[in-house]
Amino acid sequence: MVIRTEMLTKEYNGFRAVESLNLEVATGEIYGFLGPNGAGKTTTILLLLGVIKPTDGKIFLFEEDLDKSGLDVRKRVGVVAEHQSLYPGMTAWEYLNFFGELYEVTDRKKKTLQLLEELNLADVKDKLLSTYSKGMRQKIGFARAFLHDPDLLILDEPITGLDPNGVKQIRDLIVSRNKDRKTIFISSHLLSEVEKLCGKVAIINEGKLLAEEKMEDLKRKIKSDIEVKVELIKSKKEVIEELAGLPFVKDIKEDNNIIWMTVNHDKDYRTQIAEAVSRRGGIILNITVQEMSLEEAFITITSKNIPLLKQAMEMG
Repeated sequence: MVIRTEMLTKEYNGFRAVESLNLEVATGEIYGFLGPNGAGKTTTILLLLGVIKPTDGKIFLFEEDLDKSGLDVRKRVGVVAEHQSLYPGMTAWEYLNFFGELYEVTDRKKKTLQLLEELNLADVKDKLLSTYSKGMRQKIGFARAFLHDPDLLILDEPITGLDPNGVKQIRDLIVSRNKDRKTIFISSHLLSEVEKLCGKVAIINEGKLLAEEKMEDLKRKIKSDIEVKVELIKSKKEVIEELAGLPFVKDIKEDNNIIWMTVNHDKDYRTQIAEAVSRRGGIILNITVQEMSLEEAFITITSKNIPLLKQAMEMG
């Protein structure tokens, strides 16, 4: 595991910002860390970075106890904070060159220029950071975090202040680094971006872990039924009867040449549906699963019915 916490707890004057948190982030994962405002996300990140000390529990980075680890472990981590603290009197080139020297980056000029080009900042590399917009400053934060080629990237609200083009650039940068088996830990309230990027997510509220699942498993456990849309060239009574008789089908409705089916949530039944349609001479134009969005799952999990949902997930 790249990140592993054991009963991680942080108290402030009797208030538990993080309570008994057990996380596991494997090598090469893009991991989403979600929760409403005040849930304990930022406190957890500060603990993972060693900025603050836990009240109780353990943190392991690359299977080394963070409390006992040296500089070598910390050099394997890159960080992008929500708010960038830059040196306004430096140019972007000077700033990145400074951090390249600090991390003893080989070929730092080449790597700096490559990152600036990827982020569309090469043309303004000699301008003072004080003249940069919020989105440009956020990009410089990414360039700094990626410059020393860390094995773990911790990103706290990474696309704050970026326009749609900037968001896509950052998304592409994250995906490209992940292809090199870099592990990405993303804390964000922009659930649509998390859903596009992350294979696994954790959800916390009031400092407690409510769920830690692969994306598809999380949605499946929360939603009891799945809607399947089957579009045919022509609807037939025989096809409807065949589909209605399948043991996993709970409900079926016909709308001209489109059939809507409510099926069990436990697996993907599209192959069995296609075979049933074919047996009755039907021809499928398209078949899609209407999946629950991450936003719907997030709202459900962080609602007032948390105890019941946790019990359902344990049983699932």
